[in-house]
Order: sequence, then structure tokens, then C-alpha cells
Amino acid sequence: MTSASPSPKNAVPTTNTSFLQRRLEAIWYHAAPGKQLLYPLEMLYKTLASLDRWLKKKQAVQHNVPVIVVGNISVGGTGKTPLVVYLCELLINAGYSPGIITRGYGGNSSQWPVFVDTNSDPADVGDEPVLMAQRTKVPVVAGPNRNDDIEILLKRHDVNVVISDDGLQHYRLARDIEIAVIDQARGLGNKHCLPAGPLREPAERLNRCDFVVINELNRASEYSMQLQVQQICRLNSDFQQPLSNWNEKTVHAVTGIGNPSRFFLLLRRLELDLIEHRFPDHHQFIESDIVFDDDLPVFMTEKDAVKCRAFAADQHWYVPVSAQLTERFSQGLLTRLEKIVAKKSVDQNI
Repeated sequence: MTSASPSPKNAVPTTNTSFLQRRLEAIWYHAAPGKQLLYPLEMLYKTLASLDRWLKKKQAVQHNVPVIVVGNISVGGTGKTPLVVYLCELLINAGYSPGIITRGYGGNSSQWPVFVDTNSDPADVGDEPVLMAQRTKVPVVAGPNRNDDIEILLKRHDVNVVISDDGLQHYRLARDIEIAVIDQARGLGNKHCLPAGPLREPAERLNRCDFVVINELNRASEYSMQLQVQQICRLNSDFQQPLSNWNEKTVHAVTGIGNPSRFFLLLRRLELDLIEHRFPDHHQFIESDIVFDDDLPVFMTEKDAVKCRAFAADQHWYVPVSAQLTERFSQGLLTRLEKIVAKKSVDQNI
């Protein structure tokens, strides 16, 4: 078994996250001192956020198709993208034709919204949109204005359900179902709003969501989600092999996601020894970021892999994950969606 904090001999774990980010996370999740100094800024943030929410709700745009928003109330990764992929598979199997809208964060396109396909450049449209297009094969549109995204999506494709990746706080988008995702390990931190805590909105916001999904290691919650992994894939080819083949071996673990600790924990649970390399969320990788002065393999998330394939070598691997959710969640969502579709059909015929 791997140790709690494996560190191979002569290996120096690296980090590229900022000092400010590390300091804030220590306050948010580990009770480090300094929270009280941020209370005035928290009150200002909550006041401005409340005013912004009120103004945007007055401008909310309704759509003729059901809109499902998958988001969170905290900063950092919680597992939204695997859940979006799961929802697409669930809806397709139930006879729906879903499409995805997403922010395209980190993309440098000169024109938005933009359609995303499996060959889109993550530098232009963002890493998560490309990953979702590759995994789901459904229409994906990226852009900062969710209503514009839906408009162009419906013009070009026969979509009858829209899934918004993130956007819980995008109140100009009227939504029919809200799904909030919480990472069990981090929870809601100290339950304060930015910058004193990690919350974008107060914890009471969860009471207004239709489903609160807990991303947890072992199934315990009513709407529980586990991230499953079986295979590891080479970036520069189609070669795959069981991840169990790597038990107790030392690897470089590289990631630029919102919650890197979750990825590292996943690998440690699979009995790997890690040399950790943390980069900021949505980091635009270059070759030197994933090349090291040894012959050890390099593991990364699937989200990071879409940005590294162009310069990957045989030692570079990614770890695809798939979400597993409770039957209660799946059936509850489909039942609620069926009622919404029926109501919208009646409203359109009046």
C-alpha cells in the first residue's frame, strides 16, 4: 500500500498554484487564521451578489425546451463534468436528444458562441467543452451568454433538452431543473462566502435546488455519485490497459483542475506512489510542463489530456473517469423532466 503522502527518494513535488490561492484554501478548508480579516469583504461581496442576482432574475429568458443546470455554490472542482456526461447518456437512453451549453472558460476564441466538436482546439474553446464533445458526441456550444448559446444550439440541431454545464449563478438563464454538486471531501469549507470562504452563494441556496448530488468515495447519500476508473489510456495512441497494472509504482501526477487533491486521492486509493505537480485550473499546458528528468510515467486527468496530446510521448497517460449515480437520482430526474416536457407542450399549444 502507498503511504499517506508518498514521496519517492530524490523526488521533489512541485506546485504552480499561487501563494494567495494556497493561503485562501488554508483559511477556507483548514481553519488557518485570517478569516476575520476578510469579513468586511465578504459582506460587500454578498451585497453586490444579491443585487446582481435580483437584476438578472428580472431579465431571465425562458426557452421552449427544458433546461437543466448543473453547477455548484463553491469555487473549485466538484465533479460537474462527469455528471454532465452521465446525464447525456441517461437522457439518450430515455429517448431524448440532449445538447450542452458551457462557458468555454480558458478559451481564446475571437467570436462567441462557438460550436465545439471532437477536433476543436482547447486553446480556442476551453478544455471542458472539448472533453464533453469527445465523451458525449452530442452538440456542444460554448460562450459566455447562456441564452445566446441556447439560441444558436436550437437553430442548428434538433435538441429537446439543454444541459448547462455550470451556470447555477447565471440568473439570466431561466432553468427548469437545478442540480448542485458537492465534493464530500471539501464540503462547503468554513461555509463563508468569498473571500472569507469558498462559497459563491450562502449555503441556504442549496435548499432551492432540485437535486443536491454528493461526490463521495462510498455511496451514503440519497443522491450519491462515485467516480469510477478502470482503464488508463496513452495520450499519443489508442492503447489502453488496466490501471491495476500500475499498483505500487511511482508516477508523476500532473493536473490543472479546480480540486487537484481529488485526482491525487483517486490515484493513491489505487495504490500508486505519486510525485505531485499542481497547476491552476484550466492551465494551458506546454511541453515542458509534462517532461521530467527521469523515465517515470506521467499521469493526468482526461481534461488536462485534451490540451497535451499535440506534444505527448509514450510515457504520457490519462485517467478517464465515469460517474455512477443512484437509481433514485436517475428516476427522480426523468420523472421530473417528463412533467416539465408535458407542461411546456401544453403552454405552447395555448
